[in-house]
Amino acid sequence: MRSAVTVSLTASAVLAGGLFAGQAYAAPPVPSITAPGGFVMNNGTGATLYGKAADTRRSTGSTTKIMTAKVVLSQRNLNLDAKVTIQKAYSDYIVSKNASSARLIVGDKVTVRQLLYGLMLPSGCDAAYALADKFGTGTTRAARVKSFIGKMNDEARKLGLRNTHFDSFDGISSGQNFSTPRDLTKIASSAMKDSTFRTVVRTKSTTQKVTTKNGGYRYMSWTNTNKLLSTYSGAIGVKTGSGPQARYCLVFAATRGGKTVIGTVLASPSEANRAADVKKLLDYGFAR
Repeated sequence: MRSAVTVSLTASAVLAGGLFAGQAYAAPPVPSITAPGGFVMNNGTGATLYGKAADTRRSTGSTTKIMTAKVVLSQRNLNLDAKVTIQKAYSDYIVSKNASSARLIVGDKVTVRQLLYGLMLPSGCDAAYALADKFGTGTTRAARVKSFIGKMNDEARKLGLRNTHFDSFDGISSGQNFSTPRDLTKIASSAMKDSTFRTVVRTKSTTQKVTTKNGGYRYMSWTNTNKLLSTYSGAIGVKTGSGPQARYCLVFAATRGGKTVIGTVLASPSEANRAADVKKLLDYGFAR
């Protein structure tokens, strides 16, 4: 009798143990997102954690500016404190395109570092133009801009990205500016290796002292369009994007417990949908 009880208890323990073990190691349910395209990976290992139309080419909006910053930061002997004089062409461009702006003032002398903040926080297309003009090569502004965009495409090729092409320095496209959730995530992952890039994209807001045309100074204040930095614990970047074709995009990254999850959503139907999608994907990524 005692033996039978022992066997019964042992069997029950095994069943219970198996059940609890199964529960402990059960994979989290794959989230459903409204965005037509999404991708998430472990930034440390490169392992794919989630994909939805991950290799489908789509318009990228201002997430393009991740590559703009990457090209600037990859320049040899880069001096982040070098000053760039803001030209009327940059201001005229903003007006003509009704583009997002860092509100740069013509004649001001702004450092490369400050232009990177103006590029990535308020998503300044004027800052993007200034950087393309500064770091492209050629005797005319048009030639320098074309050269800079060429450098963006060269960087994409170096990363082995076959579904990415740039025709602009800021995402305002003439029809050939596209990437995929997987490719954009890889671009961001590569860019995040640079300490200056990491510092800029995790900054919620900044006030920068710039030199005016007359040798005085003014303060420029910029707030990051990436609200994830304030709404998701551990968020560290990286860039929003939007537009008529792009809809609402976000390349995102967060770190918890020594693990960094990085990913992209493209073409969300609204800002609210984008935020909900990204939270789901980050939660899922950390649970994997």
